Amino acid sequence: MTILVYDLQVTLYVDISQMDVHPDPIKNFISIVCLVQSVKAHITATMDRWDTSQIPDLTGKVVVITGGNTGIGLQAAIVFAGNGAETILACRNGTKALRAVRLIRKKIPGARVKYLHLDLGKLESVHRFAESFKQSYSRLDVLLNNAGVILNPHRTTDDGFESQMGINHLGHFALTGLLIDLIAGTHGARVVNVSSKIHRFGRMDFEDLQYVSGRGYSRIGAYSRSKLANLLFTYELERRFQKANLDAMALAVHPGYSYTDFGRARFFKALRILFYPLVVAITQSSERGALPSLRASIDPAVKGGDFLGPGGRFQIKGHPVKISSNGASHDREDALLLWEVSESLTGVKYL
Repeated sequence: MTILVYDLQVTLYVDISQMDVHPDPIKNFISIVCLVQSVKAHITATMDRWDTSQIPDLTGKVVVITGGNTGIGLQAAIVFAGNGAETILACRNGTKALRAVRLIRKKIPGARVKYLHLDLGKLESVHRFAESFKQSYSRLDVLLNNAGVILNPHRTTDDGFESQMGINHLGHFALTGLLIDLIAGTHGARVVNVSSKIHRFGRMDFEDLQYVSGRGYSRIGAYSRSKLANLLFTYELERRFQKANLDAMALAVHPGYSYTDFGRARFFKALRILFYPLVVAITQSSERGALPSLRASIDPAVKGGDFLGPGGRFQIKGHPVKISSNGASHDREDALLLWEVSESLTGVKYL
């Protein structure tokens, strides 16, 4: 992948004086900034080795995990439940979700875990989930917006949204808004959005945000756009929390390259079969992939607006640390426009 090659080139330029001089001074400046960030992340990672042993008792906390029936969502659910939190798996596939509930209860006798149906590709389902949840709970300590689809061919949701933008961003935007009263009323509540390192390839095009009629569609383009949207949403949500004086935080994470991700698309399944030793070498387990989400949800040292990911080389794997997202993710005009478009498309307005 191009970004890995670029990161590798930057990492190798340890001595700035030995860097090749590019005729474009802006590109030289960007290279130096990337070098400093890479070195800083590496140093931080060697000193900061956060893991699940640092999680306190979570008894009395209520956690919702979208897509909590598999992969890093399931691993996060196991840890939350194992430390006493009441954990709700918000999932589309009821069979897999109930299997996950049984697994957690088998691992953790007495675990307070349950399944509530949620299909992020259907706004009606999002509304039903929120109503059902609010009938049963008066607080929400952590909303972990983890579910997502990856590299789908062009298709639309029941509401007519391009599927990757619709499920990865719009569904979570609506869910967060419909639960905002509980979030606002819970001391220290956190909204954690799972993005991806691939956000760096994303480009926002508000003239054709959802590739109408499939025009100009590419699987990676749509996926990276949805992951960039996750970050724009996170940073704008945090600004609105602060403006409203709410005791809540919005954070984003990326899990690195987790082995389970290589089973979510046919292309990745083929890679897993053909290059098994290599895939294992460059990826990490779902248990390790869940660490950024867990730290963002629990660690008192993190701050609203933080972006966490693996601290190892190329941010592929390693202990979770604070990292940087690209410049496009911090574009406030795009963030405001995305918020307005998201409200218009979903009909959910808040803050």
